[in-house]
Amino acid sequence: MKPERVIVGISGASGAAIAVRIIERLAELPSIETHLVVSDAGRRTLQHEIGPRALPHIRSLACRIYPAGDIGAAIASGSFPVHGMIVAPCSMRTLSAVASGHADTLIVRAADVQLKERRRLVLLARETPLHLGHLRNMCTVTEMGAIVMPPVPAFYHKPQTIDDMVDQLACRAIDLLALSIGTIARIWEGEVAETERSSTVTNLLL
Repeated sequence: MKPERVIVGISGASGAAIAVRIIERLAELPSIETHLVVSDAGRRTLQHEIGPRALPHIRSLACRIYPAGDIGAAIASGSFPVHGMIVAPCSMRTLSAVASGHADTLIVRAADVQLKERRRLVLLARETPLHLGHLRNMCTVTEMGAIVMPPVPAFYHKPQTIDDMVDQLACRAIDLLALSIGTIARIWEGEVAETERSSTVTNLLL
């Protein structure tokens, strides 16, 4: 079987740890081929929020890496078969560019390709609070076919650490691509199931 190609774009918004975890999770899946592009602002955020080893780390995990300005790259063409794309985090500038079709960078061009080819595009739009322009851009890209997923942490799985929350967000973003591997995030099974799980854990501890 041919691997499923997934593009990961990292733009310059807070939340770089989510992008790193997405790439780590994808690297764990032998059937996935990860294509990575990081904007200049994304590099700066990785450096600031995680440290100098973050970029070399994710580059070592990706199958192919593209310069941010290489609008002639393979992923800039709809003829290059790709399953889908995640932009994590997605800055408001990147969101605005996707909404307007202003494809002057490889991240935006690759995102534009996903939309025109009717492929999955997941945008982890990262900003708060939001003004009307942000909201309108979110509506626009949704109408165009993208999935807007603000990185809002879930608490039903009772996370114990920040890493738990980051991992759940990363897995949810990957699940939204609807890959053939199926769901990898922990899912909500209903309140009764969660209560039974908690009771089981309590009994094991006792």
